[in-house]
Amino acid sequence: MSKAVHRRYVAFSDAHYAGNLVDGAFALKLFGDVGTNLSIEIDGHEGLFAGYSSVEFLAPVRGGDIVEAEATLVKKGNRSRTVDFELRVICRGSDDTGRSQVLESPLVAVRARGTAVIPADGTE
Repeated sequence: MSKAVHRRYVAFSDAHYAGNLVDGAFALKLFGDVGTNLSIEIDGHEGLFAGYSSVEFLAPVRGGDIVEAEATLVKKGNRSRTVDFELRVICRGSDDTGRSQVLESPLVAVRARGTAVIPADGTE
């Protein structure tokens, strides 16, 4: 099974809602980045994302957090790739003072499954 992992600090400027909450699109953008990484490693091409078959928002992501986005290849067709995504909070910001703590167990914030397609001739 192939996988790619990215880590990122969530800036307070990424938060748009009360309680320093970050919108769900933030996770989907990270999934796009880590999915592209996975496609390049597997196929030598960044691929084209066709869509999500499921997305679950399970826990909040906040400014000050450090998150880990993971893409795992589930199924490889001739040109299609089914990929599972998971976004985990691994450090939680305590407040806007810069204090933070490493979580004992990562908090799964978002899960998704999607399909990427590799062009037949390597072009778009």
